[in-house]
Amino acid sequence: METKLIYLSDLDFNLRVWKRELKFHKEELKKFEKQLEDIASRNLGVDAMAPLEGYQNKIIKEKEVIDKLMQRIRIKKRAVKQVDLHEDLDGRLQKEHEPLRNDMKMYVKLHYDLKEALMDFLIKWLK
Repeated sequence: METKLIYLSDLDFNLRVWKRELKFHKEELKKFEKQLEDIASRNLGVDAMAPLEGYQNKIIKEKEVIDKLMQRIRIKKRAVKQVDLHEDLDGRLQKEHEPLRNDMKMYVKLHYDLKEALMDFLIKWLK
């Protein structure tokens, strides 16, 4: 049973790290939105506005993805807390954890790709 408690603790730790990371990214996106609004208020023309609107749409979509991932994390945390401690460790929880883990990896990669593109855009237009 001690091994199982350690295993469950590790899964819970992983979920808490992801949750903190997603919250950080959501706050970061708010800051990017503010910068985009600043650029939009300058009326810089279609050269700035077309990509700006694209980035605003991507931020909206990313916030939706964050909300969905947060929901999945909450569900997973409940599942981890409700595990029968007398049940054998058969890898079921790990197998169930894998899709969320893969989705988090993909999300993080896409987030940093968007962040890099946004930074390039902001550097160009926030002169």
